[in-house]
Amino acid sequence: MRRLIVDGARHLFVQNGYEKVSIRNIAEAIEYSPATIYLYFKDKNEILYAVHQQAFSKMMEEFRPIFALEDPFERLVEMGRRYINFAVENPELFDIMFIVTAPMEALECREDIWSEGRIAFNMLVQVVQDCIKAGVLHADDAEVAAMMIWSNIHGYTALFLRKRLMMFSEERRQVLMREAFDLFVHTLKKGLQ
Repeated sequence: MRRLIVDGARHLFVQNGYEKVSIRNIAEAIEYSPATIYLYFKDKNEILYAVHQQAFSKMMEEFRPIFALEDPFERLVEMGRRYINFAVENPELFDIMFIVTAPMEALECREDIWSEGRIAFNMLVQVVQDCIKAGVLHADDAEVAAMMIWSNIHGYTALFLRKRLMMFSEERRQVLMREAFDLFVHTLKKGLQ
């Protein structure tokens, strides 16, 4: 039942925006009464928090296999590819995690504010730190370098998902995403050395 509620809410949050979704809307979407939802969740914020946790858990699972790669730069590249693939394959989850404005406001009521985001970011920082230790990247601060990397990859991923590249054919958009990523990786390697 919790899974059904979370799945129904996730779709509504993305489709209508967090503020426009009510417990009653969620109940109607899953064809149960609002009272049933309150048996499992205290309020809408708690449902959103569950959706958010689900999304980050899924993304972090996608990242786990990269740590088996020995070469730290290969790990960094693969992490970027997996981030893009996750977003393309799970656009609703990506929206809840990074695009929809309201989730952060709802999550602020938690003591462990955005712990999922911090854990995911720390994974990237660790990979960047490994690249610095291996001499592949030269940066003074792994967090600053990781933020630059994440911002870049996130930016063109969001442009792609939000259909801001529609001036190009589907085939060209795919090429742009792939080649922009490869160019960024090449530039990153040369520019931070």
